[in-house]
Amino acid sequence: MKTPIVQSDTGVTLLGGGAVAAADVHAALTIAPRLVAADGGGDAALGMGITPAAVIGDLDSLSEGARARLGARVHPVAEQDSTDFGKCLAHVAAPFFLGLGFTGLRLDHTLATLSDIVQEPRPVILIGEEEVIFRAPPRLALDLGPGTRVSLFPFGPVSGRSTGLRWPIEGLAFDPAGRVGTSNEALGPVTLEISGAALVLLPKAALRAALCGLGLSPARGG
Repeated sequence: MKTPIVQSDTGVTLLGGGAVAAADVHAALTIAPRLVAADGGGDAALGMGITPAAVIGDLDSLSEGARARLGARVHPVAEQDSTDFGKCLAHVAAPFFLGLGFTGLRLDHTLATLSDIVQEPRPVILIGEEEVIFRAPPRLALDLGPGTRVSLFPFGPVSGRSTGLRWPIEGLAFDPAGRVGTSNEALGPVTLEISGAALVLLPKAALRAALCGLGLSPARGG
């Protein structure tokens, strides 16, 4: 990474311009207390009474009023080879990220964001309207209650092993153009061993379980 625009020792909350509830953003900031907006997310932040540490993107969505209010906090990145979400990841140094406002509008933007998460080596948890999404590490333990939905979506050939799932995954070959692992169900605490690039999707209420499973205990404030 070149000299970062934002450098943080704690987690960073990334805010896009898509569907997002202010309560979810404020809850995320208790875990990842620095906020960086991706392009039009700057308007969303100001609308919630939050001044972001920076606004990063190609700035095709940020309003002129927000630009004027934010001044030197606005950082244009002109290249078009990455998404605004990807630009934030590339220019922010932080141990992990929570992302909000990147779902609920254009599907192509959501898919591009999911692709960014799969490629990012640092933990990223995307918080949507109904679920939390993150890349599966090679080994993952989740403290889930019985009946919790657990979905896996492969971004290439994926195999693995599991305990605690109603439908175990051992011996299955997952592929985005073939078998995917959506709509499984926890019987209780779940362990996963995953080989390949896959996303885990859990109900939004399981955010703390996801944080702890990724070693990002909310008790440490990120």
